Amino acid sequence: MTVWDQRSELEFTKDWNGIDHVTLKAPRGASARVSLHGGQVVSWRNERGEELLFTSSKAIFKPPKAMRGGIPICFPQFGNCGSLEQNGFARNKMWSIDNDPPPLHPNDSHGKVAVDLLLKPLEDDLKCWPHGFEFRLRVSLAMDGDLKMISRIRNIDAKPFSFSFAYHTYLSVSDISEVRIEGLETLDYLDNLCQRERFTEQGDAITFESEVDRVYLGSPNVIAVFDHEKKQTFVIRKEGLPDVVVWNPWEKRSKTMVDFGDEEYKQMLCVDGAVIEKPVTLKPGEEWTGRLELSAVPSTYCTDHLDHIGSM
Repeated sequence: MTVWDQRSELEFTKDWNGIDHVTLKAPRGASARVSLHGGQVVSWRNERGEELLFTSSKAIFKPPKAMRGGIPICFPQFGNCGSLEQNGFARNKMWSIDNDPPPLHPNDSHGKVAVDLLLKPLEDDLKCWPHGFEFRLRVSLAMDGDLKMISRIRNIDAKPFSFSFAYHTYLSVSDISEVRIEGLETLDYLDNLCQRERFTEQGDAITFESEVDRVYLGSPNVIAVFDHEKKQTFVIRKEGLPDVVVWNPWEKRSKTMVDFGDEEYKQMLCVDGAVIEKPVTLKPGEEWTGRLELSAVPSTYCTDHLDHIGSM
């Protein structure tokens, strides 16, 4: 079934599992598709119809497992620690359309087509993470095709709680060996391949020759991912997200994942805006906001320095 909302340029559909999807369409042809399972962006295409996010050919699309690809929402934890499932439960829950979201700054709405989603804990959720919260997610698409995500998490409990968070962004690249990241130079990072030992980045840019699984700390709000073969650059702008996760499983790790092709590591790179080293703590009634904006532009628009690109 497909329902059109002409006023807001949204298309409502269901996938083969009966899960609701919302597609946002910009006038020039760019689009983004969001699944209510996990509040997950599962597709982002430019005005030429080219897919900008990676999804594994072996991805499992049936709940309760999160799909391998797109942009899963990791909350209230990132990684595998404590009693919660890996990367938290938000990416495995059914979200609802938020028909009456609290107002956002005008800049977050002007000239964009958007959908607002809402996640509240169910009784079973409270058994594994006993905290009352409201998680509001706005996904918007600008007229130029830029994708923006705004997460607002409010404590509606009677006691404080803490959480970590990540937009686990799977970027589609031509060849991982031809990709470099700029903007994380000289930063400290936690290396998950070395028991989270702390190191300092020594390279002028991050390039890839083997498995990488790092959390860069205290990062700038603008970083760039250069794809030399495509002559395309992903510009990542963020607010409220001090850390950046960089992950590529490479060959050996890829063969251990049932929902990931053995050779697919060559066409993907995860670069996540995140809060990991110092979790957010909210007192009753407090709210946290984390913003992420993704642009895909020709590499000729970018120089070796990111200062001119600007923040959100």
